[in-house]
Amino acid sequence: MLEFSIIKKKTKQLNNKIKYLTRTLEYKKNKKEIKKINNKLKSPVIWRNNKTLHCLQKEKILNNFIKKLKYLIENIQDIKVWIDILSNDYDNHIISEINIKFKIIEKIIKKLEIYQLFSNHYDQNNCYIDIQSGSGGLEAQDWAKMLLRMYIKWADIKNFSAVVIEESIGEIAGIKSATIKIKGKYAFGWCRTESGIHRLVRKSPFDMSNKRHTSFCSIFIYPEIKKNKEIILNASDLRIDVYRASGAGGQHVNCTESAVRITHVPTGISTQCQSNRSQHKNKNMALKQLKSKLYILEKSKINIEKKRKNKNKLDIGWGNQIRSYILDNSLIKDLRTGIEQHNTKSILDGNLSQFIEQSLKLGL
Repeated sequence: MLEFSIIKKKTKQLNNKIKYLTRTLEYKKNKKEIKKINNKLKSPVIWRNNKTLHCLQKEKILNNFIKKLKYLIENIQDIKVWIDILSNDYDNHIISEINIKFKIIEKIIKKLEIYQLFSNHYDQNNCYIDIQSGSGGLEAQDWAKMLLRMYIKWADIKNFSAVVIEESIGEIAGIKSATIKIKGKYAFGWCRTESGIHRLVRKSPFDMSNKRHTSFCSIFIYPEIKKNKEIILNASDLRIDVYRASGAGGQHVNCTESAVRITHVPTGISTQCQSNRSQHKNKNMALKQLKSKLYILEKSKINIEKKRKNKNKLDIGWGNQIRSYILDNSLIKDLRTGIEQHNTKSILDGNLSQFIEQSLKLGL
């Protein structure tokens, strides 16, 4: 009966983990939230505005949590019933079924446990991803475009919404910079460890001699802070510039100065938005971003000199790298976690989970 005692012990351990997960992942609260969303979606009014997609995505993410937690709760209860049966009548078939259930339960717990690492104050919030091309000229601008695509693909895999709110097109190819807004529960928690310098090494398609080139881009992640009463912006500290949007968007976008750039003069921090046709909406979005950046910088106690130097971004060059993408050697290496991946196409198509999960586990 040694196997029976092991099963009882393992059931107790898994049951404790499930109880902890249902509490930390707010199982009951999220069930109520799904009911609220479903009631909203029943109203014909919501299908007439742009909040519908956000509600549907939120419901999809919450349902994913609920279904997994519900499965764990129900199946651990089933195992407890089987244990009672085994105590009176030892059955090898039941033992086999329990072992199969254990494997499935452990796999689901492992996936859900990653969310326990989201303990930072703003981990549950939406976030922004700033992409800035660096050393490498045209090659770096093309690399920035590749990173933009990679993070949009990653957001799609995670069932997040990704909206490009600013994009500065390169002279020949690629982009000089871009800002993406990622919407979804725990968006900032998932993204925050991606801040840093990303290095690309490849034989450049822009070089007639097919030489190997090295280029860099910086990624800066910061959360959306909806209710930010601590940051007060003085009009005299702001420089507001309007310009024509450089990205695609039809005749209106290209012919009117709807894009807005706001610079906070004391720190040199700037934000910009061109995703809307309305200059007013773009201005509000840029102000919102600016407040988020200033709040994070203030809370992080970063000195004013660093704030003036490149808006809290690291030198976009050989130092401060977090990941190298060496395409002609089919190697992507995360310099912080030590993880290496040879399927470069898969990573550039947004499959970043292994890097992100390990960096979260290491507390980076």
